[in-house]
Amino acid sequence: MKPSIIVHGGAWDIPDVLVEPHERGCELAATAGHDLLLAGGSAVDAVVEAVAIMEDDSTFDAGVGSVLNQSGQVELDAIVMDGKSLRSGAVAAIQFVRNPVRIARNIMERTNHSMLVGDGALDFAVKEGFERCTIEDLLVGRELEDYREFMRTGVMGTKRHFSGVGDTVGACAIDREGHVACATSTGGIPRKPAGRVGDSPLVGCGAYADDGVGAVSATGWGEQIMAVVMSKTTIDIKRTVSDPITACKNAIAVLKERVDGFGGVIMVDIHGKVGYCHSTPRMAFAFVEGVSSERRVSTSM
Repeated sequence: MKPSIIVHGGAWDIPDVLVEPHERGCELAATAGHDLLLAGGSAVDAVVEAVAIMEDDSTFDAGVGSVLNQSGQVELDAIVMDGKSLRSGAVAAIQFVRNPVRIARNIMERTNHSMLVGDGALDFAVKEGFERCTIEDLLVGRELEDYREFMRTGVMGTKRHFSGVGDTVGACAIDREGHVACATSTGGIPRKPAGRVGDSPLVGCGAYADDGVGAVSATGWGEQIMAVVMSKTTIDIKRTVSDPITACKNAIAVLKERVDGFGGVIMVDIHGKVGYCHSTPRMAFAFVEGVSSERRVSTSM
């Protein structure tokens, strides 16, 4: 099996000025993940590394660069799923950490649980040796300015806030052994109520992986994605069609028809072919498809 990986950096109305950093960030993540796969790393290794790179990139609403909620706090969600075992690990509404995706992996691999939330998730992370950080470590200037404007006027400041979605990040991969995995991470929607959790850390919604079909990561308006169990729906559709792009398109159609939702999905199937589709004005993504005769990184909006 020639390994493949695809990553996304969110589906929303990405302004022209932010297109290049979104494409660059996705390309760096896809390349790093593929390097791990070529070196014999597992699909789980690759998706966690790719997502962690995007969590460290302030371009995206995940890790550094995450949005503030109505209480002026940063609450992060993330999930990892292994298609071989169907095991998953997730954190939700966790604060004071830089890379929630790495903590989610530890939950999957080192406990009998699937999800930890809030203070319990932070306690677990600290016990596992993860370093605490401050809110200031995660904030970037644009977010602090928008939050101050929101507190002063009650109006969200940037165009992306009106789109209802942000820069959730995700990755799907297949390794040399033919195993698939996926990961998704987000800071959520701007000015969400404290404790709000969207689709991203929920198995079947924000991500799903099954060695018999493929792996999926979703992005968009979380409540609508949860309603149609978006990632599992994409997997189920793929069982009936041969092309992962068709599966992604059909899943986005379900999102629209059933709940008038919008967002995007990415996928890698068990043959190493990638799929992607979005109903938002833009979605940032990049991939290296192992079925190609030579390595090539493709990026697109």
